[in-house]
Amino acid sequence: MRRPTSQGGLMSTAVPSPFPTAAVRPVRVLVVDDNPVVRAGLAALLATRDGIEVVAQAADGRQACAAASAHRPDVVLLDVRMPDVDGLSVLPHLVPIAPVLMLTYSQESEIVQEAIRRGAGGYLVHGEFTVDQLVGAVRDITEGRACLTPTAATALLAQARACAPARSLQSQQAPLQLQSSVGESGGTGVDRARYGLSQREEEVMELITGGMTNHQIAATCFISEKTVKNHINRIFAKLHADSRSQAIAVWLGTVRGPVRHG
Repeated sequence: MRRPTSQGGLMSTAVPSPFPTAAVRPVRVLVVDDNPVVRAGLAALLATRDGIEVVAQAADGRQACAAASAHRPDVVLLDVRMPDVDGLSVLPHLVPIAPVLMLTYSQESEIVQEAIRRGAGGYLVHGEFTVDQLVGAVRDITEGRACLTPTAATALLAQARACAPARSLQSQQAPLQLQSSVGESGGTGVDRARYGLSQREEEVMELITGGMTNHQIAATCFISEKTVKNHINRIFAKLHADSRSQAIAVWLGTVRGPVRHG
């Protein structure tokens, strides 16, 4: 029997807990890259980090599908340019199995945008991140947090700005009296300050106007989709809108929005 010990005048007896401590399950990673040196280097690097386990490697999209189905990883690190089946082609088949983090030298804006459109949860361009940032991105993506390096983020912002002119055509059809009845703001003819949106809410509203989904907005702003939804709910309340299209119409000035009091 254990002898009682004295702690600060009180007697205590060390009793082992009847409930075993559950081990933290490591993040299981599949590494997909056609370059054997890059592939082996990534696997070796991640294997040295606590809480991460590389369960398989693949050299192309076909092998990636087979490995993902067999090992059911928590995260897939996926290159873009590979022989046989490339990263973009296999991406929609991997996303239902596990979150996919693009890890590639390909930095063309069209490729970044297409990868996000096809379901990638993040896009990292080699040379734009540190080892610690890569490890953090692997962990973040399992919790639904988007991960983008500067080139990828810039590509998504460019897409949003490119979509904005098409959306703004709606404002040209607005009655003249509505356009002239509000003050100037950013050259749009719409006094958006009256709605009381925060700076972040304005950013989110601009991306909505550009046609982005919640997933794309989260990736662009480096926030979770849950946070995006919270921002959108507050935006709708301030704009007195029940849908994206109604909010866009108010934001662009094609319908009269609410007046902020106080």
